[in-house]
Amino acid sequence: MDLRHLRAFVAVVDAGTFTDAATALGLTQASVSRSVAALEASLGARLLQRSPRHVALTTVGTQVLAAARRVLDEVAHLRRIAAESQTELRIGYAWSALGKHTRRLQKAWAATHPGLPLVFVQSNSLTAGLAEGMADVAVVRRALDDPRFETALLGTERRYGVVATDNPLARKRSLSLADFSRYGIAVDDRTGTTTLDLWKPGAAPAVVRNTHGVDEWLTLIAAGQAVGMTSEATASLNPRPGVAYRAVKDAPPIPVWLAWWKDQPPQHLNDLVTLACDAYRG
Repeated sequence: MDLRHLRAFVAVVDAGTFTDAATALGLTQASVSRSVAALEASLGARLLQRSPRHVALTTVGTQVLAAARRVLDEVAHLRRIAAESQTELRIGYAWSALGKHTRRLQKAWAATHPGLPLVFVQSNSLTAGLAEGMADVAVVRRALDDPRFETALLGTERRYGVVATDNPLARKRSLSLADFSRYGIAVDDRTGTTTLDLWKPGAAPAVVRNTHGVDEWLTLIAAGQAVGMTSEATASLNPRPGVAYRAVKDAPPIPVWLAWWKDQPPQHLNDLVTLACDAYRG
């Protein structure tokens, strides 16, 4: 048994398919499949019922899943303990860090904590690398309903529509939610901020294209195969040839939180929260 086998098994359950799990882990589908098979072989039990479209846990798989999560959480905890001796503070993010506020925060932090660099690391996971031990704190734009973590609200961001530059919507100075109704919309249902709940019943886009991460999402939109909606942070940090960003005037703002492990907050956390809030207010 190997930790990568446990990670692959948990990722398949969370993602729902081997393909999506491979994308989340940055591996090939064959590699994920082999890891899960190796775990089943080492335990001598079938953990997943496989079909062409989805997977389902067996009874044993349900029990193993809970234990696997505990093991991976403990490993992440060990990594956090070791990370305390590191000489940098890592901020995880899934899409666009803090947008236009990123540089402002970095400069303010460098002026007040010159011996502790602030480093941003990208991870397209629900906790933006926090649960995986990749980050000490994380920027999240979806409510983190997990009792292991604490959060602080930093501020809010406007929503922007994202369309190909040859789309008629690109000629408008701003958009409304109704403008999206006749287009297919690209969403990242794992870490994105757009759901069909933004629209009234019967007014939502008819087609949803699921993507995995900002690059795939932007590529789909640039090709004219879908439109999108995102935070102003994405518009600030992810310019792309062939893509136009337009403010959506009637969409609710997106809250932005900073998250950390409840039982082990990083050093200088209060300073970081204060400076990040100041950046948003500024």
